[in-house]
Amino acid sequence: MPLFDLPLDELRDYRSASAEPEDFDAFWSKTLQESREHDLDARFEPVDTGLTTVRTYDVTFAGFGGHPVKGWLTVPAGADAPLPLIVEYIGYGGGRGLPHEHLLWASTGRAHFVMDTRGQGSGWGGGGGTADPVGGAPAYPGFMTRGIDAPENYYYRRVFTDAVRAVEAARSHPLTDAARTVAIGGSQGGGITLAVGGLVPDLTAVAPDVPFLCDFPRATTLTDRHPYREIGLYLKTHRGRADEVRRTLSYFDGVHFAARGRAPALFSAALEDLTCPPSTVFAAFNAWAHEDKDIEVYEFNDHEGGGPYQEAAKARWLAGRL
Repeated sequence: MPLFDLPLDELRDYRSASAEPEDFDAFWSKTLQESREHDLDARFEPVDTGLTTVRTYDVTFAGFGGHPVKGWLTVPAGADAPLPLIVEYIGYGGGRGLPHEHLLWASTGRAHFVMDTRGQGSGWGGGGGTADPVGGAPAYPGFMTRGIDAPENYYYRRVFTDAVRAVEAARSHPLTDAARTVAIGGSQGGGITLAVGGLVPDLTAVAPDVPFLCDFPRATTLTDRHPYREIGLYLKTHRGRADEVRRTLSYFDGVHFAARGRAPALFSAALEDLTCPPSTVFAAFNAWAHEDKDIEVYEFNDHEGGGPYQEAAKARWLAGRL
């Protein structure tokens, strides 16, 4: 796929036209306050994985609405004191998978928590185990339009709340150091990382790779690739609801969370990425509020982005911050 978006020099200055709701902060403050009325009830059950270099815990905690959310916590086998904590979020359609799918970050001497994504985990990888017990209005198959009739009902309100609670759950374990906490993720996981970066004020760093859920006004009209295309197909049937949908999505746009980012950040973008177009990634990067930020650019890659090269870049970058 040849380059299809703005030239790189224009990307570095690009700003989103996404309109931030006046009650954005109030909406999220109320959402998190309501969630915290439920006991976090974080439980860590040791798992016999057969692996000798790490210890893994099967985690359950209360997310949005007190609903049970799963995760894995993996630490180096010999850990006996609090470790820097890396909280990871998963790409669209995936779940927490199996413990042996997540060995990189514990192998660097950190505690690693991976959150299951409610209702997902059936599209790729080793699967997931977290249901989404909330129903909703008619939606296009997928997750992008579930509850899109109103911000209060939207699917990602639940997911982003789960993600904040995941940080709180992971920090509650005695082998994690709450003062050294990093959020990471790619694609959908990158979009969730941006939300957490805007909602959790005391993170050490964030690293969103080719993040999804950014600059909805441009993304939904620039690419015809799923998952963004789900929104267009919904509106193709539900004619006349575009303004209502835009309003809902504005509460979940990574650009607005980025404007509240208070930690150093390492982004990545791929210039041939048709799933998360580079301009939408740069929209969030350029809005990121903390001055210590950088972005790795992969000129000839699609949505796979930097892949293992980006993992190596993150490891080097985090070494100076943890």
